[in-house]
Amino acid sequence: MKTDYIIIGCGLAGINFCELLETHNKSFVVFDNNSQTSTKVAGGLYNPVILNRFTKVWRSREQLDLALPKYKVLEEKLDTKLNFPTPIHRLFHYEKEIKMWLKQAKKPELSEFMSVDFKHNTNPYIDAPLGFGEVLHTGRIDTKQLVENYRNCLKEKNQFLEETFDYDAIQHYENHVSFKNIEAKHVIFAEGYGLTQNPYFNDLPLSGLKGEYITIKAPSLKLTEVIKSSVFVIPLGQDLYRIGATFEKIEKTNTTTEARKIELKEKLAKFISTDFEIVNHTAGIRPTVKDHKPLVGRHKTYNNLYVLNGLGARGVMIGPYAAKALFQFIEKKQPIPEDININRFEED
Repeated sequence: MKTDYIIIGCGLAGINFCELLETHNKSFVVFDNNSQTSTKVAGGLYNPVILNRFTKVWRSREQLDLALPKYKVLEEKLDTKLNFPTPIHRLFHYEKEIKMWLKQAKKPELSEFMSVDFKHNTNPYIDAPLGFGEVLHTGRIDTKQLVENYRNCLKEKNQFLEETFDYDAIQHYENHVSFKNIEAKHVIFAEGYGLTQNPYFNDLPLSGLKGEYITIKAPSLKLTEVIKSSVFVIPLGQDLYRIGATFEKIEKTNTTTEARKIELKEKLAKFISTDFEIVNHTAGIRPTVKDHKPLVGRHKTYNNLYVLNGLGARGVMIGPYAAKALFQFIEKKQPIPEDININRFEED
């Protein structure tokens, strides 16, 4: 079997790269062993503002302009609703936060994303006497549905192999690689935190950050917007809300923990007063990088091997941008932007 690309990983990075290949009539096959769950369990928010400091997300406008049309195309292709535009309301805890919000919202780079018209709290089950700041151009992508439907689509076309990729089985040639019965021009490693086990790219500074979410059923809450306080409260419909997330640097497993469940319940109880039932509890390891930017580039020895990784907690926004940068590099010989090129770590 001959193909243009082998893709390792079918999360946000892999899916976005596959979409570019299909658009440009490139052949490909995808390997995924379902070991990485960060995309499927993520909150899926696209949000151009860092809400603990009220600063702009890196390349936020560029990312949004690229990402939102991509998800619209995916909705049509997969015949399912994926994008749920939803306001994000940042709960104010102190008067000084209000002053800081107003100051930041007047800056040219933030004025389109941060409303100066504050929202007063009218929900009897939310403790927010100072109200909320509203972030504009925000929403949620149903990443779990996206991954499941996309994998099924690939399976129907015989482009998906649900198995662990054997790095030792790669044989290197000048213009292609051989992997078992497959001959490919390029191999893209988009395997999330699994990259730490990859002998070709495990020297990159990818550090996993475990996150846990709970899903609650709260019939009285009646929220239509996302609330951000010490945790996010993300409406999912049918009185369900995703609550999260936690941040764990030491433990690197997809196993949920009672301690983190209690932590999320306690944080939620500080500003939500209604009764609720926990109906689900999930965990995943975000592939994060120390400078909070993705890892995109070519192996320094093997010219047919590439990495597309490190999307972190904002993969919904960053994924299409990073995938396009790598595709343009391989197929159009355009340089990868220096701020995401893996070469930036060579002197470290």
